[in-house]
Amino acid sequence: MTHETRSSRRNFLAASSGLVAAAAMPPALAQTAPFLITSATDVLLPKGKAQRVVICGGGWGGLNAAKQLRQLAPQLEVVVLERNPVFFSCPMSNKWLVGQVDTNFLTFDYLKVSEKYGYRFIQTEILAVERDRKRVVTAAGSLDYDYLILSPGIRYNYEAWFGNDRRAAEATRARFPAAYVPNAEHFRLKQAIEDFKGGEIVMTLPPPPQRCPPSPYERACLLAWHLKTKKIKGHITILDHKDGIRPIGLGFRQAFEELYKDQITYVPNAQVKEVDPFNQRIKTAAGDFKFDHAILMAPHQAGDLAWKAGVIGKNAEGKPTGWSGVDPLFLNLRDDRDVYVIGDAVGIVSPQFLFYPKAGHVANRHAKIVARYIAERAAGREPAYSLPDNLCYMWVSADPQQAINVQFDYKIGDFQDKGKVILQTQIDDNERRPELIVEDFRWFGYMREDLFG
Repeated sequence: MTHETRSSRRNFLAASSGLVAAAAMPPALAQTAPFLITSATDVLLPKGKAQRVVICGGGWGGLNAAKQLRQLAPQLEVVVLERNPVFFSCPMSNKWLVGQVDTNFLTFDYLKVSEKYGYRFIQTEILAVERDRKRVVTAAGSLDYDYLILSPGIRYNYEAWFGNDRRAAEATRARFPAAYVPNAEHFRLKQAIEDFKGGEIVMTLPPPPQRCPPSPYERACLLAWHLKTKKIKGHITILDHKDGIRPIGLGFRQAFEELYKDQITYVPNAQVKEVDPFNQRIKTAAGDFKFDHAILMAPHQAGDLAWKAGVIGKNAEGKPTGWSGVDPLFLNLRDDRDVYVIGDAVGIVSPQFLFYPKAGHVANRHAKIVARYIAERAAGREPAYSLPDNLCYMWVSADPQQAINVQFDYKIGDFQDKGKVILQTQIDDNERRPELIVEDFRWFGYMREDLFG
């Protein structure tokens, strides 16, 4: 071997060793990456002198909490973390699925509204919540908090159907989306509706508690209206886990029977036993069904973030309830007063009715309530409790335009031998009429103003 060859080999080995060493180094030490290429080990936002409120989740609850905090306690630093780049509203989306409102009606710019009200919006995936260190870890780095608001929404508990069979769960999610978590699956379902040429559609309704309980019945009505109006030879079978339609049971039942007797079959007590997304079959306690298309709503639970943050409550046997365990009046964790949970993820709050309706209206009210709690505490005062309310308008026909309605009110009172607890009053408005469509748009306008106005 010549001297030149030996020298070249030594240089090559030395260079190779350097590459291996660089690869073994932590990314921050290997080389300086561009500013926006970050890792979970970086500090996303250094802590300043102001107390910081971190809001995880930019839905109807999280966004409203950010706005309210900036107005009630402008001395606080407020940061919203959200994985989606654009806000998409689940409320009113059933109307969008059948072309009654356009996409711009449901979507909004996160950054624009954050700049308007002076809070920080960061689009990133939340990886963990380290409550012992008061820190949130994201894909873009970590940040500390003084107060934390979790607004996780829901997740689909496909494990209840498929166990550890990830392939079946992913096939169900991709082919037969439930479209109750914004926003990609809404677009997939809308495309499926537009492409549907006829046949049997099966809708499974999850067992309570679920997101927006009357909404699946509204979706069935509007989908039936679409089939009837477009003269598509299709039929919808609703497989309901419950023993009857509720809320607004009479109103929906009359709509099914009087408007869509040829398009809708309602099946109660249809608890799901087996789902086969590949052969398009479903087995239930009320019988077995084949379908050409389906809207498969698995049981609901608090969103992934609630599990990552370790805020899921436990039942008497010590097993996870699937929902966040909070103080019913103040919505903070029982063992961590600086962490609040709002919206759909909230667990049992009353022995009378168990759960608040998992609806956008309730999330909006929770946000206002918790923002006031934090503002009061930041000012050195102890807040008095507040209770939400709820209001839902459900369309049963788009032409002629007709809707029905349900209202929930809450107060503190005596219940059986439980003493003073939160009590719920429910008022069903079963008379379908066009005036409620007008009220629905007015209601949505008020809600939108709370978030973006």
